[in-house]
Amino acid sequence: MKRVFKIVGLLAIVLLAYLFFWPVPVDPVSWDAPEDKGYIGDFAPNTKLADLELMDIGDIHGPEDVASRTINGELFLFVSSQDGLIRQINAATGMVTTLADTGGVPLGLEFDAQNNLIVADAFEGLLSISPDGKVTTLTDAIGESPILYADDLDIDKNGVIYFSDASTKYGAKAAGQTMKASLLEIMEHGRTGRVLAYDPADQSTTLIMDNLSFSNGVAMGPDDQSILVNETGEYRVHKIWVAGPRKGQSEVILDNLPGFPDNINRAPDGNYYVGLISMRSKFLDDAADSPGLRKFAWRLPEAMKPKAVNYGHIVHMDGDGNVLATWQDPSGSYEQATGAHAPGDGYLYITSLSEDKLGRMTIPH
Repeated sequence: MKRVFKIVGLLAIVLLAYLFFWPVPVDPVSWDAPEDKGYIGDFAPNTKLADLELMDIGDIHGPEDVASRTINGELFLFVSSQDGLIRQINAATGMVTTLADTGGVPLGLEFDAQNNLIVADAFEGLLSISPDGKVTTLTDAIGESPILYADDLDIDKNGVIYFSDASTKYGAKAAGQTMKASLLEIMEHGRTGRVLAYDPADQSTTLIMDNLSFSNGVAMGPDDQSILVNETGEYRVHKIWVAGPRKGQSEVILDNLPGFPDNINRAPDGNYYVGLISMRSKFLDDAADSPGLRKFAWRLPEAMKPKAVNYGHIVHMDGDGNVLATWQDPSGSYEQATGAHAPGDGYLYITSLSEDKLGRMTIPH
């Protein structure tokens, strides 16, 4: 019996040593998380995002973003995926075809003035896909610094492309998947994300803003002199001036969101749709000032690690961050909803990091 106790004691010591001292890939930074006020006020719960109609996108998953254009009088949707494929869908008939295979993980999508589909690819950088499906790399580095996690983008009237590089430490390709890299960046909270600009006129890539905790969704501001950027790890939206008298300045226009903001897209009414991919993590908030506790959590078996809680949530806001409406699904039945896009056919298309269908509903009034 004594031998059994010794063995159990030794195993306990080994387990504790592992949980407290085993090396982990993150080096957490202490920060002050804002108090989570939950779903109150502008974010009072509702079920307006529940019971989405689901559209076939073929044998792919993770329609992270959707863009649209009219071809010969017909509306087509273009959907990114975790599989590397970009699918083209006839919005009226539902017919699905493949536009291109990026060889990476395409996330954010927008069309430029020449009808090229510009893609923020988490593995490959900033890409351009011609109408006939030819893939060209626009930029995959700024100077000697590689772009490790191109995430989302938008394009100004002069053709300059503003895009996010969510982490300069935890590359999506090195991590093997976008979700793992995002968890590493957010768990560490090292604020290595940044926003870049690519100018096709001279093929230059420049830094717009850095020191961001997982820079994510990007949209042109209402005046075309600013951009709006979601900072996922700090639950907020920035406005950054890129032209005009306030160039180089920035301010937070929407703060302390009840979930992690992902995509942001312009709405037909001149306002914006912000997708919150999940509820906030109580563990991450409580452990914000405890780097050691976050290291401990990373050593836990996968089944015991803190998990994101699905909660469908689209925020309709204006260019100054004022909340106009929210559409929610507390059940999170359409999992990991990243954002929304309205192409003008009366529908609001809902995107996802993990689903194998594209969601849509009639635009609420």
